Amino acid sequence: MYWYGSDPGGWGYSLMIIGMVLFWGLLITGIVMLVRYVGREASSPTHLPVLHTAEQLLAERFARGELDETEYRSRLATLCEQAPQ
Repeated sequence: MYWYGSDPGGWGYSLMIIGMVLFWGLLITGIVMLVRYVGREASSPTHLPVLHTAEQLLAERFARGELDETEYRSRLATLCEQAPQ
């Protein structure tokens, strides 16, 4: 089968083995990375709007300067009076 001069020799076989290991290693690594990337996108939670209570919204408006202190306190008192017990 291998006549004179057509035998790849020791280095030829070594390079074929190394090449095959690298090929399969890169292929498997690529598949694993693709599965992890797709799985991460599918499992990432959608960003739902955060629901705030009325007191939190009022405090945020006061912190931004949309309300002065007297208006903030009067609205907060109104909210506390109407809160279900």
